[in-house]
Amino acid sequence: MAITNSTISIFFSLSLILGVAISQTEARAFFVFGDSLVDSGNNNYLATTARADSPPYGIDFPTRRATGRFSNGLNIPDIISQQIGSSESPLPYLSPQLNGQRLLVGANFASAGIGILNDTGIQFVNIIRMPQQLDYFRQYQSRVRAQIGEASTQRLINQALVLITLGGNDFVNNYYLVPNSARSRQYALQDYVPFIISEYRKILMRLYDMGARRVLVTGTGPLGCVPAELAQRSRNGECAVELQRAAALFNPQLTQMLQGLNSQVGSNVFIAANTQAMHLDFITNPQAFGFITSKVACCGQGPYNGLGLCTPLSNLCPNRDVYAFWDPFHPSERANKIIAQQIMTGSSQYMTPMNLSTILAMDSEA
Repeated sequence: MAITNSTISIFFSLSLILGVAISQTEARAFFVFGDSLVDSGNNNYLATTARADSPPYGIDFPTRRATGRFSNGLNIPDIISQQIGSSESPLPYLSPQLNGQRLLVGANFASAGIGILNDTGIQFVNIIRMPQQLDYFRQYQSRVRAQIGEASTQRLINQALVLITLGGNDFVNNYYLVPNSARSRQYALQDYVPFIISEYRKILMRLYDMGARRVLVTGTGPLGCVPAELAQRSRNGECAVELQRAAALFNPQLTQMLQGLNSQVGSNVFIAANTQAMHLDFITNPQAFGFITSKVACCGQGPYNGLGLCTPLSNLCPNRDVYAFWDPFHPSERANKIIAQQIMTGSSQYMTPMNLSTILAMDSEA
């Protein structure tokens, strides 16, 4: 096509219109905290077994390479980044490429294996537990302050979107890790849940004190329904009762705690994402979402492909889009997209007090 002055003019006008439409969201930084559901590769830089930096992880990622995401492709932070108009998904904080202008996009501090409690995931040894993730966030702010100054840094942090995903490992890799675990001897389940909720509250208040003003907090999925738990605890494919009980106690108490925090700070800072309900939709009726199974992992071995790690020697399904679970613990990219869509546009059944699209609309008018 011949490029004329009128073509350039039309293109420039369109660019201006689109620029106005997404300028609010484009400028918004995005910070991610939590565990393997949202880790984008920090553990690649650590001496730990909790890592996903070798094939077949990343088999459907745009580069077709393992990046450290516990997924066949994109994870939830990647998809949310696209939805809010970010130029790219925030890089792992430990990545040497996170510098200059890329710092202003945000950062991902998440680390596979961690939990709310510091004794969660001790078998993984060298992982970035929450106190360290928050210390890195403080360090990040100092780096940005040196680049753009105090006032602009404060504005960037206050206007940012934060995603935090914690809690699952405090059950799977702590309370229920081994029979008669230290925490299960210390607490009955109905006492353990309020304890970890109270510890989570401290983490969220620290985030608030460090400037976070829009924080998406995801609950746990249906812990007893993942292929790893089916392989170890299920006789006929039914979800593991005790882990389901844990999730059923944890998630409502998490939402209640977030509502209490919002009342305390006088604003809807903390947004609860009911990821248990989001997962249960496609776990209970996989065919309705285009999945052939929600019990068998795409990559793994043993019953339900739920034992051990996903490695080059594992069974590997040819079409990841028809599996709800990629590996014994983590959703497939397609399942992640369903979850992220509910975060974006879901009803009050899934998002409390509002969904992400409502937040973006409100903030663009502010």
